[in-house]
Amino acid sequence: MSYSADIQHYMRPGILQLKELPPLSLYIHLPWCIRKCPYCDFNSHAMPAPQASDGQARMQRYLDAVIADLDAALPLVWGRSVISIFIGGGTPSLFSAEQIDHLLAQVRARLRLVAGCEITLEANPGTFETDRFAAYRAAGVTRLSVGVQSFNDEHLKQLGRVHNRDQALAALHEAKAAFDTFNLDLMYALPGQSLEMLQQDLETAMSVRPPHVSVYHLTIEPNTFFAKFPPALPDDDVAYDMLDLITEATGQQGLERYEISAYAQTGHQCQHNQNYWQFGDYLGIGAGAHSKLSFAHRVIRQIRIRDPQRYMDGALQGAAIAQDNEVGRKDLPFEYMLNALRLRSGFMLEDYQNRTGMPLSSIEGALEQGVDKGLLELVAPGHIRPTTRGYDFLSDLQELFIP
Repeated sequence: MSYSADIQHYMRPGILQLKELPPLSLYIHLPWCIRKCPYCDFNSHAMPAPQASDGQARMQRYLDAVIADLDAALPLVWGRSVISIFIGGGTPSLFSAEQIDHLLAQVRARLRLVAGCEITLEANPGTFETDRFAAYRAAGVTRLSVGVQSFNDEHLKQLGRVHNRDQALAALHEAKAAFDTFNLDLMYALPGQSLEMLQQDLETAMSVRPPHVSVYHLTIEPNTFFAKFPPALPDDDVAYDMLDLITEATGQQGLERYEISAYAQTGHQCQHNQNYWQFGDYLGIGAGAHSKLSFAHRVIRQIRIRDPQRYMDGALQGAAIAQDNEVGRKDLPFEYMLNALRLRSGFMLEDYQNRTGMPLSSIEGALEQGVDKGLLELVAPGHIRPTTRGYDFLSDLQELFIP
């Protein structure tokens, strides 16, 4: 499908009435890793020798395609400012600081970035990557997200990671030296992991004093190596105990759980992810990237072509989009709550109306059920948030809003 960037098509009259457009973020997907991890269901693809000449040529062609993709999408976001950029993958830190600098320069030439625009780059610890962190900062990246996952060498091997404990610590110390804020990614409920092992991981992580930590329960996703050959994982009760341990350890370091899987010191919350959770808009460019864009009378979702080679061929011809759908009116309440209820602070009823263009009557019944079941509470007039019980049973809470 080509963009045909027919802005009139999106601007035509409709049932929804959005009084204002939400903040806009930009997501850029760089799909390659040195090797594919056995648990990963993201759109990532192995490139064992990225520094080889053919690898570099492919990466440069991909960056050209991403910029062509952005050019074709510009009419849909014309005149809007971007509040955050997130460069994810894959392993974006396989790209050199010069390549990232060029990419961001091309973005700045096409989009208006707000003052202090947060620019996050995902990076994995590894022998030839860590010396790049200061150069990424010089290129304009303001925030690094370091995919550590564990400090236990045996667990790292089971997870298929290319780094070890020492490289993870070296990367974190370098990130701390180069950036005012950075994120540490940690996984739990790993094969054979005990509470004591997790405690050791947490003590090591907290010794670096990260201002932001994201934690992920290892789950077996379809179409992964682990789905074909499932490892033995801790049972649900142990996993709940592990999450309690994480919340306790991060709390002792002054990190507050502000989202279901994110802990941060004051002022270090990820602005980009917060925009997702607050049902803001985002333009996603790159192979398999997702977009959610609002117009006066509708909300649309787009998905780019997933395969990197096919994406490059399509984007360079102005045809990178695989799917383009309008979000149905009946689906908007659930789509909003799927995001907003992940936030510990909850949401304002006024924001729900502004972001969806829907009346409050569309969620009144579900809100009443949530309160009756002890899953939701009214913090102040017009301000709703999940209770502690609602947070523990978030899926049950979100399901109340399924049409």
